[in-house]
Amino acid sequence: MSMKFAAVAAALLCALLVGAPRLMAHEGHDHETAAPVASNNFPRAEAASSAFELVAIKQGAELETWLDRFETNEPVRDAIIDVETPAGPATAVKAPNGSYRIPAAWASAPGRYDLIFTVTDGGNVDVLTATLVVPVTSSRKTEPLLGPNQGSLLGGVSTMAVAVASLLFGAFSALAFRKRPILWAPAIAAFLVIAVGAVRLLAHEGHDHPDEAKGSPAAKGDRSQILPDGSIFMPKPTQRVLAVRTTVNREEEHKRTVELPGRIIPDPNKSGLVQAAAAGRLSAPPAGFPSLGARVEAGDVLAYVTTPFLALDQPTLRQQAGDLAQQISIVERRVARYETLVKSAAIAQVTLDDARLELQGLKARRATVDTVKRDPEALVAPVGGVIAAANAVAGQIADPNAVLFQIVDPAHLWVEALSFNPMPASLKASARTSEGRSLSLDFIGAGFADRNQAAPVNFSIRDPAGLRLGQFVSVFAETSEATAGLALPRASVVRRSNGENVVYEHVGAERFEARIVRTQPLDGDNVLVIDGLSAGRRVVTQAAELLNQVR
Repeated sequence: MSMKFAAVAAALLCALLVGAPRLMAHEGHDHETAAPVASNNFPRAEAASSAFELVAIKQGAELETWLDRFETNEPVRDAIIDVETPAGPATAVKAPNGSYRIPAAWASAPGRYDLIFTVTDGGNVDVLTATLVVPVTSSRKTEPLLGPNQGSLLGGVSTMAVAVASLLFGAFSALAFRKRPILWAPAIAAFLVIAVGAVRLLAHEGHDHPDEAKGSPAAKGDRSQILPDGSIFMPKPTQRVLAVRTTVNREEEHKRTVELPGRIIPDPNKSGLVQAAAAGRLSAPPAGFPSLGARVEAGDVLAYVTTPFLALDQPTLRQQAGDLAQQISIVERRVARYETLVKSAAIAQVTLDDARLELQGLKARRATVDTVKRDPEALVAPVGGVIAAANAVAGQIADPNAVLFQIVDPAHLWVEALSFNPMPASLKASARTSEGRSLSLDFIGAGFADRNQAAPVNFSIRDPAGLRLGQFVSVFAETSEATAGLALPRASVVRRSNGENVVYEHVGAERFEARIVRTQPLDGDNVLVIDGLSAGRRVVTQAAELLNQVR
């Protein structure tokens, strides 16, 4: 049995000796390591001063330069950029995408290149220095003459050759010791070698090479990504597309504000209601009832109300009409007789005049009775404006004091807020709608009436265009207390999925870091950062929500 074990051992040893170099060679295979998330896809250099921030990106045989304002990150599109390069001085040319470009054939070879940029923007001249690092382009060191599939196939064929050699060597060893051919021993050795070769073949096929189908990093182009330290890399071209803007925050004292619930109401001096004084049947004027949003002027007839008479009232009206007709007939005969007597000087002229006045009064009373029976009441607009509410239908019986039309002047609207604390007369306030629009307010007055333990406070809106009655708003009113902090636009503060409020600090030309902050309301446009951020930092004020979505 010792001879059998010797044969098996010999076969295994042969397999290890022949296969190990192949496996070790594969382990030491110099693949291009996958580009870490933190690496930039194109060689680039950046520089900054108190006025400008510059990023130079090597794009093929050109150097693409992006120039922005340092504090605001606004593009500088009309500057003159002179560059000292290893090949000599060059002047950048404006490109349609807002960048500046110079030829960079000198950067085709790997190395470090020191550059000096002289920026002239109007009367401002600034000098910025930067270093462009072009890394060595990596390539495969093994199987250089074969394609990826051919190299893998050759590795599999050589592994099969090792298996056959091991089988023959095991059989020869068994015969050399004059024993029966123990075929299972070399078969096991061959099976092990084949298994090792198959694993190697599969591993090689699944390995990613930079110059294979997935493409090199340079072929992918720059993209926004989260770096290993948690910061965000966003290329300058992407910042231009997303209009990323920043500001340098400064700590100042601000009046503390309180947030009050409010809603839009009409200005009582520029609005009015149209009501029926008595119950009656509605009818439309010749032009019809005014529609919602229609413009009307003061005195325009909006509807008619015909007062119906009950059966009990009909005899009374007829009796009054009959009495008035009889009196008119008597007075008319008296006036005719007086006219004859005046001519003969039997009576004075004043007696005739009195009779005539009496006749005129009786006829007016008769006309009034006839009008009550026939003519409806005209409902007119008390002020000019637009129809904000309309509840009139032809044939409808209008209740007394029922609001048939509401007229509002959209250029004069107020905000009514509820405050649980007394408000000073010199109150400064602003409001914010649910859509994020900010409203400038002027204090009108505060009441003393109790509304669920709160007093109403009225403000006039300086620019009420686009608002509607009853719309809810949040009112931010100043108090006499002062609080120190950093004022930032509300758009700077975004909420993460875990509920944290963060702002993004612009720590580099193409890097942003999230800062967890604690805020409180300041006004309709701004919040006060009271913790989590120090002064003098560049904070994103526009497109922060888009930065928060980078994954």
